[in-house]
Amino acid sequence: MSIWFGEPSIEWANSRGEHALIRALGIEMTDLGDDVLRGRMPVDHRTRQPGGVLHGGASVAFAETLASWGSSFTVDPALNYCVGMEINANHIRPVAEGWVYGEARPIARGRTTQVWEIRITDAAGKLVCISRCTLAVLSTPSQY
Repeated sequence: MSIWFGEPSIEWANSRGEHALIRALGIEMTDLGDDVLRGRMPVDHRTRQPGGVLHGGASVAFAETLASWGSSFTVDPALNYCVGMEINANHIRPVAEGWVYGEARPIARGRTTQVWEIRITDAAGKLVCISRCTLAVLSTPSQY
């Protein structure tokens, strides 16, 4: 059974990042499963540290992007929106080139908070980073 509210559009969400960090880092969401949001991010001049491997901060930005959109896709946007409160990440192995792939799944979806786990892997499926993100579920401001 799907956790998504209505029929969320990955294309719409990707287009919202046109003038934001998401686009600058090359992050894109690729697909939705019943309880997972997937995406990918290039490992290139935009996302590498001076040492030549994926920057941990880029991994965290990727993880929070997936968690934020994932949580937003589970609530009625007329009533609620979600924002990050806390994120942590363990960087497991370096990646020097290619792409990394992320999968975000909820651990807990409450009325006022959600907690998501994000696993980032390399092209071979090896774990690069594991992250957990807590998000606040806030009331959408009145539109009158």
